[in-house]
Amino acid sequence: MLYLILGLFLFLSVHSFSMFRGYRAAVIGRLGIGFYKVSYAAKAAIGLVLIIYGFHCYRQAGEILIWAPPSWLHYVTLVLMWCAVVSLFAVNKAPGRIAGWLHHPMVTAVKFWALAHLLSNGDLGGIILFGSFLAWAVIDRISLKKRGDRGAASQPKFTQADGQAVALGSAIFLVIIFLHPYLFGVSAFNW
Repeated sequence: MLYLILGLFLFLSVHSFSMFRGYRAAVIGRLGIGFYKVSYAAKAAIGLVLIIYGFHCYRQAGEILIWAPPSWLHYVTLVLMWCAVVSLFAVNKAPGRIAGWLHHPMVTAVKFWALAHLLSNGDLGGIILFGSFLAWAVIDRISLKKRGDRGAASQPKFTQADGQAVALGSAIFLVIIFLHPYLFGVSAFNW
């Protein structure tokens, strides 16, 4: 569990650094943008590896069940995951109406993903992992609002970018469902 917590701390603290614009600008000014980006990516990658390794170790040692999610939540999880993947694909240089509704589609995708998995995982490791990501995404969204970052502008009608987000998101969602038992050892279908 220690590796999981260390990984979460490293990964989420690196991603939280952008909330502190003045300090971030000072670090970039001192180190240069290239070194900053390499350092950022390396720390995030190390954090991600620690999260994966820590969660794997936790599951191998035996999960600690806190609550048993009701079976009907499985359907809610699938819908939330589809929304998460479509939201992720709504991140586009030419944002459409979906991105305008969400303002910050990537942060929204993290919220959907974390909430979906938090609802389906009643064990301590799952609660720590997905609860941490959900808390980070909520804090990040609040930070964006306080900084006046409105995100993507709302479009008056659906655009080609929206169609691409739904089509690609739906296709990748199906791939994720198919690969989930092979990648994560748990079937996306629990019925």
